[in-house]
Amino acid sequence: MAAQADRVVAELTAKGVDVVRVAFPDLMGTERSKELLVEQLPAAVERGVAFCRAVYHTSPLGETVPVPGGLDAGLPDMEIVPDLDTLAVVPWEPGVATCIGDQRDGGESPRAVLGRVVAGLAESGLRPLVGPELEYYLCVPDGAGFAPYSPEPGNIYVSGTRGDPDRHLIATVRNLRDLGLGVLGGNHEYCPGQFEINLDYSGALDSADRAFRFKAAVKDLARREGKLATFMAKPFNEHGASGFHVHVSLVDAAGENLGADDAGEYGMSPLLRHALAGVLRHAPALTALTNPTINSYKRFGPDTLAPWLIDWGLDNRSAMVRVPPDRGVGTRIEVRLPDASANPYLVHAGVLAAMRLGIEDGLEPPAPLEGYGYNADRTAVLPMSLTAALDALDDDSALQSLLGKDFVSSFSVLKRAEVARFEQWVTDWEFREYAYHI
Repeated sequence: MAAQADRVVAELTAKGVDVVRVAFPDLMGTERSKELLVEQLPAAVERGVAFCRAVYHTSPLGETVPVPGGLDAGLPDMEIVPDLDTLAVVPWEPGVATCIGDQRDGGESPRAVLGRVVAGLAESGLRPLVGPELEYYLCVPDGAGFAPYSPEPGNIYVSGTRGDPDRHLIATVRNLRDLGLGVLGGNHEYCPGQFEINLDYSGALDSADRAFRFKAAVKDLARREGKLATFMAKPFNEHGASGFHVHVSLVDAAGENLGADDAGEYGMSPLLRHALAGVLRHAPALTALTNPTINSYKRFGPDTLAPWLIDWGLDNRSAMVRVPPDRGVGTRIEVRLPDASANPYLVHAGVLAAMRLGIEDGLEPPAPLEGYGYNADRTAVLPMSLTAALDALDDDSALQSLLGKDFVSSFSVLKRAEVARFEQWVTDWEFREYAYHI
């Protein structure tokens, strides 16, 4: 490690880099970081970079939630160790490189949670590959707050200045490519100011790293344009929500796709069917991880192209789990449950843990959805509130055992505090609904 750090310092210095940003995700998936002078990197690798552990338990508005081991322990330090294999030069910020750090003892680190799940699959000879698709809204100041950028309707899958007069997307895609995020491409989505950018397939940890960096980079680049990029699930009442779809395949050590079976039902191997059934079985608990905010549940519902029911279908985008038509090396499932606000590490960890449980239990999925979905008479409805989803997670001991009970406990405390804050807050809807007539 010391020799690698010395070599990296020399390489960065030769490139004119004198600052290294050491970043890590908190439980929400927000990037927390410190900027080190490059000559401090070897010491950081040896001793770690000190952060207050309570940063994992900090709300979006900066409140420290009393999760055990934080406030009650006197706000102790933790050590974040730079992972030099994740080092990348920031193309739009001269003289700056960035790398992801790991909590030394694992603890509640979302990256460590995913690492444990991936290691468990490896013991069975399974290596997951994941391709993330993330949507976001680009917003502009409007005096009272923010409004969608380029608000003209109907610019679905258009290119150039028609739906993007400032050329935000093409500049962003180029910067993300140069950061090494494995960008495949991007497009204007259904709603005004909404964009989607697709990332390439890779191993689950690398995929989550890239999705984490992607979200932080998009927000940074938007601010440089004088705009706001938000991965909030549903920022506007009158417009659609933003999803975070994950394509997952399972391969062996040689890279052979283990989900493909020409003779199997639907061209899928028993292994992949079991894995898919595991996602369905544990969907209520998964929802707490994949849809982690109060706002997330305003995305769900019939006729939204977002999930509402616990179902699956063959090339059917109205289902919670879609099996794309590709077979052979492209055989995979697409889990459409997560929304864009979710922490990529926890999305990947939860989905893969559920797949592992389905394989171990030999579960079989029901018949696939045919036609347009959203008929609640045919299958169970997903949890429709954060509280209901957290209750399901707290009750799913099998999923907890793979994610880590200490992590689940901390996550539940953090999120239930969010619910409590919301329930005490007087909203503009309440004033508009009641004040004049009551």
